[in-house]
Amino acid sequence: MSPGTPRAAASSSPARLGLFGGTFDPPHVGHLVTAVNVLHSLRLDQVILMVNNVAWQKQGTRRITPAADRLAMVVAAVEDVPGLVAGRTEIDHGGDSFTADTLRALRVEHPDAELFTIVGDDAAAGLHSWTRSDEVVASSHLVVVDRPGDPVDLPDDIDWIRVEVPRLEVSSTDLRRRFSDGRPLDYLVTEPVLDVIAQRGLYSGADE
Repeated sequence: MSPGTPRAAASSSPARLGLFGGTFDPPHVGHLVTAVNVLHSLRLDQVILMVNNVAWQKQGTRRITPAADRLAMVVAAVEDVPGLVAGRTEIDHGGDSFTADTLRALRVEHPDAELFTIVGDDAAAGLHSWTRSDEVVASSHLVVVDRPGDPVDLPDDIDWIRVEVPRLEVSSTDLRRRFSDGRPLDYLVTEPVLDVIAQRGLYSGADE
C-alpha cells in the first residue's frame, strides 16, 4: 500500500479520515502524540500526516529540507503506528501546498469519506487568513488541538471540534539545532526517523 493511501474502514459506514498537514522538518514525538490522540478521541479510521511540497509560509526564512527527504522521515515515523499513514498528495501535486487543494484531491479519491482537518491552536486562530479558507471550512470538520488548561480563542463563526492533547514543547527548530551541534535527541525523535536522517545525511549543517 503506497504512503497516503487510506485503508478502508472496517464497517460499511463512510471512512473518517483526518488530515494533519505540515512541513515535518523533522517529524517528532509531538506530531505523533497529536495524531494518535485525535485518532482516538474522534474515532477516526485513519490520520494522514500530509507532507507539504512547498511550505510557502516558511520560504525565505530558512532552508527547507527537500520534500522527498521529509516524506521518507514521515514514512519511517508512522510505519509501526496503527491508524497513521504518510501522505504525498501535495508532493505529487507540485508547487505551493494549500489545504483547500489537498481536501479537494482527497474528496476525489474518497468521495464517501468524512474529512477532518487537524490544526494547531495558532493556525486555527488565524484560519481566516488562509488561502480559500471558506473551502476548508465547507469541505471538512475543523479540529483544533488544545493544550490542557489553555484553550485558545477561536473565530466563533466556525463549528470547531476541540481535542485536548498532552503539552509537549517539542520544537522542530530546536531539533535541527540539536542535530547540528550534537546535543541529545533521545525521546524527541523516534529511532526509525533518526535512521533516515543518518542514512541521508540530513541536518548536519542546519541553519536557521
